[in-house]
This record gives sequence, C-alpha cells and structure tokens, in this order.
Amino acid sequence: MSSPRLHRSVFALADANSFYASCEKVFRPELEGRPVVVLSNNDGCVIAQTKEAKAALELYMCRPWFEVKEAAEKLGAVAFSSNYELYGAMSNRFVQTLRQFSPSVEVYSIDESFLDMTGMSRDLTAYGQDIKTTVKQWTGLPICVGFGHSKTLAKLANHCAKKQLAWNGVCDLTNLSSSDLDGILEQLELTTVWGVGGRLERRLHEVGVKNVLRLKRADPKRIRDRFGVLLERTVRELNGEVWLELDQLAPEARQVMSSRSFGHRLNSLHELSEAISFHAGNAAERMRKKGLYANAVYTFVQNSPHDQVPYYCGQEMVALPSPTNSTQQITKAALWLLRQIYRPGIYYLKGGVMLMELVSEGGQQTDLFGYSSDKHRSDCLMAAIDKVNNKYGRGTLKSAAVGVSSSWQMRRDQKSPNYLGSWDELLRIT
Repeated sequence: MSSPRLHRSVFALADANSFYASCEKVFRPELEGRPVVVLSNNDGCVIAQTKEAKAALELYMCRPWFEVKEAAEKLGAVAFSSNYELYGAMSNRFVQTLRQFSPSVEVYSIDESFLDMTGMSRDLTAYGQDIKTTVKQWTGLPICVGFGHSKTLAKLANHCAKKQLAWNGVCDLTNLSSSDLDGILEQLELTTVWGVGGRLERRLHEVGVKNVLRLKRADPKRIRDRFGVLLERTVRELNGEVWLELDQLAPEARQVMSSRSFGHRLNSLHELSEAISFHAGNAAERMRKKGLYANAVYTFVQNSPHDQVPYYCGQEMVALPSPTNSTQQITKAALWLLRQIYRPGIYYLKGGVMLMELVSEGGQQTDLFGYSSDKHRSDCLMAAIDKVNNKYGRGTLKSAAVGVSSSWQMRRDQKSPNYLGSWDELLRIT
C-alpha cells in the first residue's frame, strides 16, 4: 500500500439531482413543480423521480410502475420512458461545463464527477455556487457540490449539500473546525459513506461502530484485520488522507456487453437472430470507440424466471481465430452461438452479446490461416460505417441481419424526443 500525499488535497464532487428526471424537465419547463418519474426498460419500474414525486407518491426505487400508475396519474405525475440517447448527450454537456472549473476532472458516473481543487485560493463555498449556477445556466441541470480533503469526504459533503437546505446545494467540509466536522459525521448513518452497504453496516454495528464518526475514529489496522483493506482506506479517507487518487483516464475495458429485455416475448429463431445481430453490432461499435479488438464472443438468451414454465438461460462462448473489431465477423459468431443455444417452444424475454478478452491494436496476435488477412479493408469499412452513423445517427448503416421492423425492440411508449441527437426531433418553439 502506497503512502498518502503529504500536501493537503481538496476534491469536489458535482452530482446532478434526479438526473434522468431533470434531463426530461430541461426541455419541458411546464413540468417545473410537478411530479416526474422515469421508467426502466419496457416501462417496467421507477428508476428516477423528482422530489415532488417522492413526496407525493412515497415511491421507492425500482417499484413496479403498474402498482402506482393509477395513483400517480391522479396526482398529475408525468412518466417518461428511459431516453438513454438524451441522457448521454446531457451528461457530456454536464462534464464539459465542469471542465471550465478544474483542469482535472474524473467522470465517476453519468451524473457524478470529481474535480481536483487542490491549491484553489478562492472561497470554496462561493466557487461551488459558481459551479452550480453555471451548470444550471448552460445545461439546465440542478446540481449539488461537495468539497472535502479526500474523495470519500467530498462524497459525504455532497450528501450533506442535498439534505441540508440551509447550505443551498453546496457543502464545504474543508472549512469546518474538527469539532464541527465531527458533529456532522456523528449524525450520519454508515450507509451514507461511499462503499458501505447494508450488510457491512450490520457487521460494523456488531463491533460498536454505529455512525460515521465512530468509523472515522476506529483503529485502521483493526478495521483492516476484520473487514479488509478497502474499509481501512475508507477510514483513512474519513480522516482526510488521500488513498483514492483522481483517475482522469478510464481503465481499459476487459469486456463490452450489449443486452436488453425484448419488447415482447420471442420464440422464433428469426426474430431472435435479428435481436442478437443488433446487440452484436452495438457491442462492436462501442468496442471500436475504445480502440479495442475482441478475442471471444459470448451470446445468451433467456426466458423470465417468473414464468410458469421452467427457467432456461442458454449461453455459449466461442474463441475467435484472431482479434477482430468487424461487425460482420462478430455477428456471424454471435448467430452461430445462438443456433447452438436456441430451444424451440420457449418464449424468450432477454438476450445479449458480450465481447471478451479485449486487446488494443498493438496487442494483437494474428492467425496463420487468413482469418485476419483482409484486416486493413475491414478496418476501413468499419471506420466508414462509424463515421456515417456518428454524423447521421446510430443505425443509419447497419447489418442486414438486424432486419427492418425490429419489432422485438424494448417498449418505450412514453419516450421523449431525442432533442440533442436527431434533426427530426429538435425542440420546436412556436
């Protein structure tokens, strides 16, 4: 284990509030103050909600929509299907805005980013308000900002900024005295700490660690002996030591997967082939964006474990003769696997393709029998397809095996327009 840095570091965590729901409200200002919820794939469960929805409906995350739909509509709630294209574009704008405030930004998730504020001479609370105001002005997204001497403390500060209205969305733990900071930590439950879940919380309660302050004051070596090195690092981070550095480069992916529940149950091999071809192409495109090549392809299809018929999950993997990023070759392998695992008489609900054992271009080992002999031509073709799809929208050019109707696509009956990704769906102001 490396030792922490000697100088005093400062991190900020900027987190968009109710991100999916907030993205929808940006383009529908008439929804301000109304309950808004966003639903999961096939409009199944609630996965995001505004504070108005939470207060009015007392929803918990992942609750089935059909259970609360009637009550929600009576209260005037507006439900949206997941619009991942819009959310991805809004996330990119959010991150680009944050880069105006720090040269070092780590994208932690679609709605959270860490910023390195070490050496900042300004009042951090005022700076946090500037960040908050600018993000709202440039993107329309409401956010909260937390500052701490470690990433763990910055995440705790962000939690406090959300919960304490008096802080107006910004909490700077670096400006508090030790006694004031301890007073705040004493009021926080253990599950508010980054990486501490319910099961670990129960184990900590058994040894007398009842709140975050108790965890901060615990002996790191004893914590390591009983709970492992990760929790020891958390304890040290709660004491202002930096054990989790800012990672500006995303780790190289080891696998890329594309899978979705189908819009309706499928039992024909033809429809399944179209769906698997789509996922093979989608996974290949995402892999090419990372500059990687696949050594193996994995395909699966399954019915619902809640069906009355026995549960079946067919899955198989095949190693490729040499690494490839070709949609054609990957699709051929995925369809070959599908034919091996397909069983007639089963109504499949979900399927997908995973590309495995990924390597960069420089790490490839070619074969002796011509599988990759036309690699240059294939790479040029894939680059041309990706360029067209980037310019005119995903799916403009696709494999013929995907089909035309794509009736198996997941159900999104209440999806909002793709305001930022399609010329035909641009917001119109009259």
